[in-house]
Amino acid sequence: MNDLAPLLTPEGRALLDEVRGTAPADELAVATRLRRDHPAPLVSAALAQARLRQRAVAKFGTEDAHRMFFTPHGVEQSTRASVAAYRAARLTELGVTSVADLCCGIGGDAIALARAGIRVLAVDRDPATAATARANADALGLAGLIEVREADVTEVDTSGHDAVFVDPARRGGRGRIFDPEAYSPPLSWAVAAARTARVAALKIAPGVPHEAVPADAEAEWISDHGDVKEAVLWFGTEPGAVRATLLPGPRALRGAGLPDPPVRPLGRYLYEPDGAVIRAHLVADVAAELDGGLLDATIAYVTADTLRPTPYATAYEITDQLPFNVKKLKALLRERGVGVLTVKKRGSAVEPEELRRKVKPQGPNAATVFLTRVAGAPTMLIGAPAAA
Repeated sequence: MNDLAPLLTPEGRALLDEVRGTAPADELAVATRLRRDHPAPLVSAALAQARLRQRAVAKFGTEDAHRMFFTPHGVEQSTRASVAAYRAARLTELGVTSVADLCCGIGGDAIALARAGIRVLAVDRDPATAATARANADALGLAGLIEVREADVTEVDTSGHDAVFVDPARRGGRGRIFDPEAYSPPLSWAVAAARTARVAALKIAPGVPHEAVPADAEAEWISDHGDVKEAVLWFGTEPGAVRATLLPGPRALRGAGLPDPPVRPLGRYLYEPDGAVIRAHLVADVAAELDGGLLDATIAYVTADTLRPTPYATAYEITDQLPFNVKKLKALLRERGVGVLTVKKRGSAVEPEELRRKVKPQGPNAATVFLTRVAGAPTMLIGAPAAA
């Protein structure tokens, strides 16, 4: 399954076309039929690749995903195409024409960079991964701009490139790695490599402690359609700057170094900041924009008396505030005929599905309940998305 060569032959490519879209329930029947005319290992490899391509559609879109090649790890760890395109555009704006892409994986970022007209040296030490990146550059017609090299990134000379991009491995044999020095290569090595280039970008986990951000780096947290995807340390841009970038857009909120917002009573509206805003510690900047405050000093919900549309937070109009009590919530929802219940929580140990089972919502109406704390007390807030 890790050997792409048979899939790159005319027979392999024809098989990939034939098994495209095969449903899991149909795989056995399809495999049995195809093995009459093709080698069993090739049929298995084609079906496995088809499954990976189906998984990759969410990140790369239908057209690219069904032309590209993947490894299981590559699908999981590759950058979403929209995020990679945004980063490539930013590098282009910085005047970058060539990038050393270290730990390139299956080539997701290299593809976006090449499509932006940037020449790329893509490096990965894993033979299967490097072969996959090479196959993808060829499949998408970008081999002229992407050179794939199988090598240890710590031994590669990057001096001939305008910029360095490093995406260290953040998963090991036991799952996700939280210590940046346990990345492969370690964050300290990546930072040192970044400082050798005019411009550099280091992709890191969005949960990285702010204390781990070097003083000479700009820290950026990126979300796509509300889901936080990654954090990036930029060198050669704005040392010390912090920003939250929301895709599509892009819309960027640059931190102003504001103090924590005040805690205040619940207003008519509750604002749920975008995850990138929360990770970047820029809730204070959103609260200032909304003339709002916090419901609780430890909870990233902003409340205000007026509705002010902002791309950096979703607004809800709150109708009820109750101490946490399942029976009271059930009675209120029954009284209002709420059958579609959205449960959100922050600062509560209650699981949304558990609450939904207990209140058994029924009826034609919809509502949103927030399980949170107000001035330290467990609280339920009931409302609905605010009309713009």
